Amino acid sequence: MLFFNTLVLLNYSAMTSKEVLGELKKLGKESIKKVLINHGAKEPFYGVAVGDLKTIVKKVKVNNELALELYDTGISDAMYLAGLIADDLKMTKKDLNKWVDQAYWYMISEFTVPWVASGSPFGHELSLEWMESKKETVAAAGWCTYANLVSRIPNEKLDLREIESLLNRIEKEIHKAPNRVRSTMNLFVICVGGYVKPLSEKAIGLAKKIGKVSVNMGNTACKVPYAPEYIEKMKARGSLEKKKKAVKC
Repeated sequence: MLFFNTLVLLNYSAMTSKEVLGELKKLGKESIKKVLINHGAKEPFYGVAVGDLKTIVKKVKVNNELALELYDTGISDAMYLAGLIADDLKMTKKDLNKWVDQAYWYMISEFTVPWVASGSPFGHELSLEWMESKKETVAAAGWCTYANLVSRIPNEKLDLREIESLLNRIEKEIHKAPNRVRSTMNLFVICVGGYVKPLSEKAIGLAKKIGKVSVNMGNTACKVPYAPEYIEKMKARGSLEKKKKAVKC
């Protein structure tokens, strides 16, 4: 039985991108597609729930070659899955720049790409580069990547002066920044306030100065978190003393 199970696992891990796409197509639901379209997704995509994507993750495990192939399809479900199975340490700077350039809506540009970038050797460098982009999705990916870094990396390994400088920049720029960049700047303030103890009070004070951030969330009932309140809830849960182990979800 043990030998049989090993064979099954090996078979799953050897799935081709074509086989994965076939499984994604079967798992797609019109109801999920409608929800994702309201959030900004565009064809081609199948409408696969994240929970169903994770059943495939369990089958294929970490597989960077497959991740690169799936991302190249341009199919949103496959691109999201690619981020979940990518081997972050094997991703090159060229790979990551290609991914961020192809990320056409926020579930890819603000989740998939930053997850992988922040786990790569180039996360810090690319986050700062991407923040300066005139392309909204790329700039948003930059702020998200850095937010992932501060939520996971021990404080003693962070450049606190640089982070403080970025907070000051946000205070000046957030309300005139592009739509999704406003959202991700707000996220950055929340992550600094909730995970970086030496700068937590500064982040809270800054968030109060900024006030509520207006973001067009599409045809959805989603709301932008009010940073001061959200940070206080995180602190109450003990996040200041406990960094995230992983950011992918």
